[in-house]
Amino acid sequence: MASRGRRTAMRSLGALAGAAALTALGSSAPGWAAAPSGAHHGHSSTRTPIKHVVVLFDENISFDHYFATYPKAANTDGTKFKASKKTPKHIDTLAHAGLLKKNPNQYAPKRLSPSQAMTCDQNHSYGPEQYAANHGRADQYVQNTEVDKCSGGLFGEPGLVMDYYDGNTVTALWNYAQHYALNDRSFSSTYGPSTPGALNLVSGQTHGVISVDPTTGKQTATPDSYTVKSPDAKGVGTVVNDPDPAYDDCSGHDHTSSNALAAMQGRNIGDLLNTKKVTWGWFQGGFRPSTAWNGKAGFYAKCDTTHTNVGGAAVTDYSPHHNPFAYYKSTANPHHLAPKSVSEIGHNGRANHNYDLTDFSAALKAGKLPAVSFVKAGAYQDGHAGYSDPIDEQHFLVKQINAIQSSPQWKSTAIVIAYDDSDGWYDHAYVTPRNGSKDTSVGSNGKATDSPACRKARKAAGGYADRCGPGTRQPLLVISRYSKVNKVDHTLTDQASITRFIEDNWCTGRIGDHSFDAKAGSLRHMFDFRHPHNKQVLLNMDGSVKHIGPIRHVAAVTTNITPGPSMQDTAATTDASRFPTLTVGLGVGALLAAGVTGTYLTRRRRQLT
Repeated sequence: MASRGRRTAMRSLGALAGAAALTALGSSAPGWAAAPSGAHHGHSSTRTPIKHVVVLFDENISFDHYFATYPKAANTDGTKFKASKKTPKHIDTLAHAGLLKKNPNQYAPKRLSPSQAMTCDQNHSYGPEQYAANHGRADQYVQNTEVDKCSGGLFGEPGLVMDYYDGNTVTALWNYAQHYALNDRSFSSTYGPSTPGALNLVSGQTHGVISVDPTTGKQTATPDSYTVKSPDAKGVGTVVNDPDPAYDDCSGHDHTSSNALAAMQGRNIGDLLNTKKVTWGWFQGGFRPSTAWNGKAGFYAKCDTTHTNVGGAAVTDYSPHHNPFAYYKSTANPHHLAPKSVSEIGHNGRANHNYDLTDFSAALKAGKLPAVSFVKAGAYQDGHAGYSDPIDEQHFLVKQINAIQSSPQWKSTAIVIAYDDSDGWYDHAYVTPRNGSKDTSVGSNGKATDSPACRKARKAAGGYADRCGPGTRQPLLVISRYSKVNKVDHTLTDQASITRFIEDNWCTGRIGDHSFDAKAGSLRHMFDFRHPHNKQVLLNMDGSVKHIGPIRHVAAVTTNITPGPSMQDTAATTDASRFPTLTVGLGVGALLAAGVTGTYLTRRRRQLT
């Protein structure tokens, strides 16, 4: 993988509705987004019956890697799967395209069994993914993104990048597709790894980054080449790699690295929700620090909590560059402070909308779920090859979705399952880039950063280079009593479609500055708001169906914040000398409105995940 340091987290080794058609944007809402009868328009009113959106944002899976033969599973091992006879026939899979045996790549795709769940991590850099797609021919994966040998006892073989799992391994996702809605035309907003995908999820924007010196907290005199791509005269450029965020104590191996950090300017969906006084939160496994910040300048919280994956490796739970809100000063919780109470979750407070995964559980059971929740597994369960796997990921998904469906908020909730990138895994689907880039500088693979297909595409929005997309195809599912049942939607969507769904539902307006949210495809075809189904589908941990029945009334219960190490109430502490010195515009009004206080900068490891 092309990066300055390979990932070593193992310790033992929406667009809902046509465009600008909301009152918040100066025109009436589209029909599908009409306010429910009897709804009152206030800060928390919605344009649909959906009052809670939960985004389960997993890692590094292409659509074909999980759905190549859907809905037909081999049933030779693993958990048995049998599809409904009503399953749609026209699904853009490898099987339907006839590419399982006759494939233009160097190797034909092969089925991976549950015993081969732990595999090598593939190359998923911005440039190599473009060259693998090869103008839509999708015939250069082995040459550009394959990693078939790796350490740690992980499975690898020639042609690994082409391989796929079926419903005997990813049984839960196949069963969710049977009972809810699946999209087979959902792509990353741009090519590239985790950080660009995470930023596109919350802002539709990867441009606007500067590199920050982790020692001084100031913008580096010269833009760091890993952190900032195609910088302008002020050092502002685009993110195509995985630099750690500037506003996180746990960046850079808990502040032990000297690598530059990344600070984003502009706005994200959290800023828009704050302006509308809509509750929201980012919940991530391992966010509660293993060592608390002591309240003193120059000291940092540490995030060293680990869990063991099914392969027996201990994996650090928290990955800073998977937290997009930590790149923005307005929405960061740099010292990983816990909320004072469950009632504070989702609201302004010392945690500043960044929480541990245990806080999500507490809010859910107490009936105090924020309107918008982004939920990230601990690394061992996020599905990322190399340190996670589909079995651990399934355990996470089933646990969270069962809990949500068994909560007081289920009747008004929509769950979205989405991914940050494809990991470079083979996928035959392709969309001609709608946003081009002409970066001819030498990339990680020794070729021009942008492929000929990206250089020939439409002019880059805003003139911002290195945002070529849509990129690779990933799974997208919607689980809700308002979702269509056993539906496969073919609408072209991307990560910013989720942002746009949230914007449209809560009338927040758009991000601006050429964010992809303005043109992102809609999720509306995955919903049927006029015919909700009163259904609860609970699964076993092996992905098989445990229970299907009517939605049951669930009473809220009293819960408490799961304590971490001893913490001080230091939310008001500031240390201006440690702030990044951003000489370019940062949307100061938005930052002040969010009530931002001081942060500490941290150091960063170089990796692509």
